Amino acid sequence: MIRFLLNEQLVSLDNCSPDTTVLEYLRTKAEQRGTKEGCASGDCGACTVVLVEAKNGRLQYINVNSCITFVGSLHGKQLLTVEHLKSSGALHPVQQAMVEQHGSQCGFCTPGFIMSMFALYKNIAQPSRADVERGLAGNLCRCTGYRPIIDAALSLAGKGVTDQFSQAEASVYQQLRDIEETLPTAELSFANRRFFVPCNSDELADLLQRYPEAQMVAGGTDLALAVTQQLQQPDTLIYLGRVAQLQCLEEHKDRLVIGAGVTYSDAEPLLHKHFLPFAQLLERLGSLQIRNQGTLGGNVANASPIGDTPPVLLALNATLHIRTGHTYQQIAIDEFFTGYRQTALPKNGFIERIDIPIDHQQTHFVYKVSKRLDDDISAVCAAFSITLEDNMVVAARLAFGGMAATPARAFKAEQALIGQLFSEAGIIAAQQALTEDFSPIDDVRATGSYRLKVAQNLLLRAALEHQSTTDEPMEVVQYA
Repeated sequence: MIRFLLNEQLVSLDNCSPDTTVLEYLRTKAEQRGTKEGCASGDCGACTVVLVEAKNGRLQYINVNSCITFVGSLHGKQLLTVEHLKSSGALHPVQQAMVEQHGSQCGFCTPGFIMSMFALYKNIAQPSRADVERGLAGNLCRCTGYRPIIDAALSLAGKGVTDQFSQAEASVYQQLRDIEETLPTAELSFANRRFFVPCNSDELADLLQRYPEAQMVAGGTDLALAVTQQLQQPDTLIYLGRVAQLQCLEEHKDRLVIGAGVTYSDAEPLLHKHFLPFAQLLERLGSLQIRNQGTLGGNVANASPIGDTPPVLLALNATLHIRTGHTYQQIAIDEFFTGYRQTALPKNGFIERIDIPIDHQQTHFVYKVSKRLDDDISAVCAAFSITLEDNMVVAARLAFGGMAATPARAFKAEQALIGQLFSEAGIIAAQQALTEDFSPIDDVRATGSYRLKVAQNLLLRAALEHQSTTDEPMEVVQYA
């Protein structure tokens, strides 16, 4: 059984298919159909809902895509939909702003925009235009256009939006804590299929021993697509979002420790402090709804050759801490990717945390090349960690995604770069060596020759940006 709040109603759910999504539950079980299905893949934002969690003595409001969120992950949370926003027949201030600014035409996308805007104002009392654009970037509108929608969001800035949810926060917080204390672990079952919600790594390790074919799901931003797009029906799912040991986020003098279950959104502030280019890459990894669910550990374990974070972790010389049963081991990220979507992760094992060394002598560069700036998959992703002495390269780690069957380092290019000035002239040999490191393929996103040329040009860009006397990146990010 799982328990959660649907607005203020306590729901106990037991006999339910483990691959049921929150969107499916809302529309077919709860019969709350204000939440719309657009793409069923986490792209359009029409299905956006807000999840409320009790963390660190307060409630945290998180907008997510309900189409790729499994209902089992609701355990111990509050689920809010567009139906819940009005109070005593009156529109919520966010809804009223959309009316006054004429932010809706056909209305299909409107509930998703409303919920993203609601989460924005619950988290940032006076958002800037940049905050608004970031908060709404995961919601698509085909007919109204974004100007009146953005105007609606900005019209509320600084007005101190209070509502029925503000008044009920103490009660909701206590109810969510009560669920956590009375039912720390939970389970859904249907026929012979199950969804487990363990609360610590011991339980997780035991479950993986008992169910060796189980699939682990953290954010589900990739795994859920197998259900919604390929109609797969996994027999056993194990949810990682409540495993305490996977949520650690620590700052040490010589390293950062990031639990495998930490979301991109939660990791971003710490990465922004120590590895700014990495944090800036995360801002382009999906939408806010995706970053609120997707995890660093999931992106690594997925082992996609075009995943955004593995090249950066390769360049940063990260170490993975693995647990299998009661056995612990460390695997250098260099040794983790063994083939196309294959890794050195032991059967029944899981990534518990990721350690990233802090070396203040290194200079970092991270680049993502894709067909659009936001919410897109890389054609090429590049990450460089360069150690310089008098502008001479004394150490280098050059890593790429989209260039091979796995995320990979360019070892020959690294050797060609060491001992050279980090300048336009000094990188020529390294650019040529890239042709020996990689033989990229043609696919729907780019040709192999394009990828190789881009990789060479990104190395040039890094050298030119390092020589530049301004902080402006060599990138066009706005066209109007």
